[in-house]
Amino acid sequence: MSKSRLFASLAVAAGLAALATSGAIAEDATAATTYKDIEATLGSVPGFFKQFPEAGVAGAWAEFKGIQLNPKTELDGKTKELLGLAVAAQIPCQYCIYFHTAAAKANGATDEEIREAVAMSAIVRHWSTVLNGMQVDYPQFKQEVDTAMAAAKAKSQ
Repeated sequence: MSKSRLFASLAVAAGLAALATSGAIAEDATAATTYKDIEATLGSVPGFFKQFPEAGVAGAWAEFKGIQLNPKTELDGKTKELLGLAVAAQIPCQYCIYFHTAAAKANGATDEEIREAVAMSAIVRHWSTVLNGMQVDYPQFKQEVDTAMAAAKAKSQ
């Protein structure tokens, strides 16, 4: 299977919460046990899991499955993948951008939502550059943000 098909398959799997089996991998699970669970969950074991050190793959999979694939967390799958895409765009990581875009779409994200997530990451990066580069006083900044949030809340009531 080509890498692009493998990532696409993984993205679809990430979007289908029903594929995430219940329970986490035990911390002392062997790599072989972990690979079996990955295959049972995703239909195959993507190469990037096999490249991870065997001593840590059980923990890495438990984190991936427990947060990213878990439908019982506070964030839905689409939101998680849009966040992943926004971060990936800033790192930047072409693998992560490809994966999180495909996974966001598999979780129902529209092209416009994807564009907005990337634009938000650019906006945050822009203002971070300005604030840090100009050495804006942090306590004053916090006070100004709190004032603006209080005014927005008052207007919405």
